[in-house]
Amino acid sequence: METSARPYVLAETNYKTVKDSEYRVAILPWGATEAHNYHLPYATDSILSESAAIEAARIAWEDGAKVMVLPNLPFGVNTGQLDVPFCMNMNPSTQPAVLRDIVNVLDRNKVHKLVIVNGHGGNHFKQMIRELYLEFPNVFICALNWWQAENTKNYFEEPGDHAGALETSVIMHLTPELVLALDQAGNVKAKKFKLKALQEGWVTAQRKWTSVTVDTGVGNPKSASKKKGEHFFKGVTKKIASFLKELDDADLDNLYE
Repeated sequence: METSARPYVLAETNYKTVKDSEYRVAILPWGATEAHNYHLPYATDSILSESAAIEAARIAWEDGAKVMVLPNLPFGVNTGQLDVPFCMNMNPSTQPAVLRDIVNVLDRNKVHKLVIVNGHGGNHFKQMIRELYLEFPNVFICALNWWQAENTKNYFEEPGDHAGALETSVIMHLTPELVLALDQAGNVKAKKFKLKALQEGWVTAQRKWTSVTVDTGVGNPKSASKKKGEHFFKGVTKKIASFLKELDDADLDNLYE
């Protein structure tokens, strides 16, 4: 009996397929569970990271790349949002331990290339990658923010920071049944730090989200559309897929020119 399981999606495929297959690149979607204005689901970041990872993997797989998408991690760093109901937080100090265990499994399976597809602005992996290199020097680990693969200005006048036109449009494309009508969204007004250096961006600090925005949104979703979301999602996943194929073909002992 045939199944519809995709051999490049670990959660769907089976041991019969896996044991007879070669995988060279692992892809780890990492999202979050948090409020996204009034109109988008709490799983927005996870839906976006996982969907981008799977679609990019599909394109790369069909181009001959031996890729495997691992199950999505649905918890991200939300230390500034704990007073918002059910915003689930994974501390920055917890994430390296989780990532280390995953890398350990990949190393044991001789999969020495890992791409983290991040879907949440609060997640940052560079320092984790640096530290894991000391323990797993044979595993090439890299991270990307799925929404940065393409220039958003080519798709949106105002993409927004959180639950704005970009995220709203892509969720409308992927899971329209989970999106409330846009007239249900909040007033999209968000406050900024009063301190000039923080406004300019050369100093960073944790924002207290409920002091920044009443409805948890930062960015105007009113111009969002399913068509814009589809266009952007296709552009982004095609770009990510080209990287996955290039990484699959790459010789880890000859990465520099």
